[in-house]
Amino acid sequence: MDSNNLTVAGRKFRTHAEYEAALRDEHKIKEIKVKFDLDKKADVFQLYQELQTGSFSFETPVGNDFDDEIFDLVEQFKAGTIKEKSTKAAKDKKKKREQKTKAAKNVSLDSFDRDMQKEIMAVLKKKERRRKGIVIGCSILAIASFTYFGIYYFFAGRTDADIQNLARLKNSKTFAGTPQESVMVHKTGDVELPDILEEYKTPYIKNKRLIGWLKIDDTKIDYPVMQTSNNEYYLDHNFNQEYDKNGSIFMDYECSVYPRSTNLIVYGHHMKSGKMFGQLQNYAKESYFKDHSVIQFDTIYEKGTYAVMYAFRSRIYNENEIVFKYYQFIDANSEEEFNSHMNEMANLSLYDTGVTASYGDQLLTLSTCDNSQTDGRFVVVAKRIS
Repeated sequence: MDSNNLTVAGRKFRTHAEYEAALRDEHKIKEIKVKFDLDKKADVFQLYQELQTGSFSFETPVGNDFDDEIFDLVEQFKAGTIKEKSTKAAKDKKKKREQKTKAAKNVSLDSFDRDMQKEIMAVLKKKERRRKGIVIGCSILAIASFTYFGIYYFFAGRTDADIQNLARLKNSKTFAGTPQESVMVHKTGDVELPDILEEYKTPYIKNKRLIGWLKIDDTKIDYPVMQTSNNEYYLDHNFNQEYDKNGSIFMDYECSVYPRSTNLIVYGHHMKSGKMFGQLQNYAKESYFKDHSVIQFDTIYEKGTYAVMYAFRSRIYNENEIVFKYYQFIDANSEEEFNSHMNEMANLSLYDTGVTASYGDQLLTLSTCDNSQTDGRFVVVAKRIS
C-alpha cells in the first residue's frame, strides 16, 4: 500500500496502523448498517442510544463521522425534515411474515399426536415468557431513553440559552457601576492588572473566573473562556457554576494572560452535537482550514486575532515517556526551546499552512478529545497577528 494513499471513507491517515484501524471502523459500520435500517426512525433512535451508551466503539475519525451522521439523522427525524422510507427489504419481510401466519392458521394442534402436542405447548410457553421479558426490557429501555433524551436536551437547551445571554451581556452596561476588583483570581501574588475591556466588564462581574472570549467565524465556537485553580472543575460546570455535561471552554490553570505566557492552552469537550469544541476536528481537512484560518481570542484585558499554524493529533502520555507533550508547552525559556517546540508541532501537523512563528511570538493552542486512539487529543495551534 502506497503510504501516500492511506485513505478510507474520504479520510487520509498518516500511518499504516491508523489506516488499518480505519478499515476496521469501516467494516464495523457496514455491519451496523446491515443490522439497523437507517431509513427507519425506530432503528435510527435505537442505534443512537446504543452509540451513546458505548455499545459500539470506534478507533478513528471514520467512526466519528458515522457517529455524527446518526446524530444528524436523529435531529432530522425529530424536526420532521425527513420521513421513513418503505424499503423493498421491509416489504419482503412483511410478505414472508404474512405467508407464515397464513400457513400457521391452516395447522391446528389436533393435527399432532399427544407427545408432540406437549412439546409444542412447552415451546409456546417458553416463547411467551421470552416475549413478556422482551416487552418489559423494551419498556425499561424506552423509559431510560426518554429520560436520557430529556436530560440531554435540558442541558443542551440551558447551555444555548446561557451562552446567548452571555453574548448579550458583552458591551452591556448592566452592573457596570460596580467597582472593579483589582485582585487576580487566576494567579496568586501581587500583580497590578490593567483595566478590563468595557465589553467584558459585565460578564466578569457575573463570574470573576472569566478570563477571555473565543470566537471562530461561521462555527458554533463563540464562547466565554474560564480559568480556575485546576483543570477539572470546568469539565462539567457551566459559566453559572451549575453542573453541565457540556462543561465550559477553559484555559489551563498554569497559563497566565497577564503577564502573558508564551502559549495559552484552551480546552473544550468534543460534543457530538457540535457544541463546545465539537467542530474543532474539522481542521483535520485543509479545505476547512482555508475557510477558517483566523481565530479571535480576547482576554478580558486586550483583544487578539490569531492565524492558524498547525493542526495535529496527539495524546496524553505517561510521565516517564520521553516525547513532545504539547500540553506542557506554556512558556519558552529560550529561543532554542521555542524553536524545538515549533519543529515538533510542524512535524505533527496534518498539512502546511504556510504560517510560522519566531521566538517572542504569542501562541494560542486549542485542544479537545480525539477517540482515534487511547487518550487521544486533537490540537489546533495559532499565532497572534494583531
